[in-house]
Amino acid sequence: MDAMSLLTVFVLAVFVGFEVVSKVSSTLHTPLMSGANAIHGIVLVGAIIVAGQAEEPLVLIVALIAVLLATVNLVGGFVVTDRMLHMFSGRKAPAKADARADAQPVAKGAAK
Repeated sequence: MDAMSLLTVFVLAVFVGFEVVSKVSSTLHTPLMSGANAIHGIVLVGAIIVAGQAEEPLVLIVALIAVLLATVNLVGGFVVTDRMLHMFSGRKAPAKADARADAQPVAKGAAK
């Protein structure tokens, strides 16, 4: 494929991706993000393979930019997923030692 065809596919993919993501309800973003992390991992591996086999300087530069962007996307997806999971974890129960100390009051005049 020539460069103009690749650029056309890229621009169309950006527009379609934006439209699809903007139509998703906010409660579904986290499950979709965690599922998409696997896809981002595959993209990262593909970018590393292309960068490793690049012979032309322009291809190497584009591949290294792809590795950088795929890494940022992958790490960002895991950070967002982790934050959302912490939001749903709820509060932790008090430690048992603290609960026992509150339950057994010390009597007045007790010997130490």
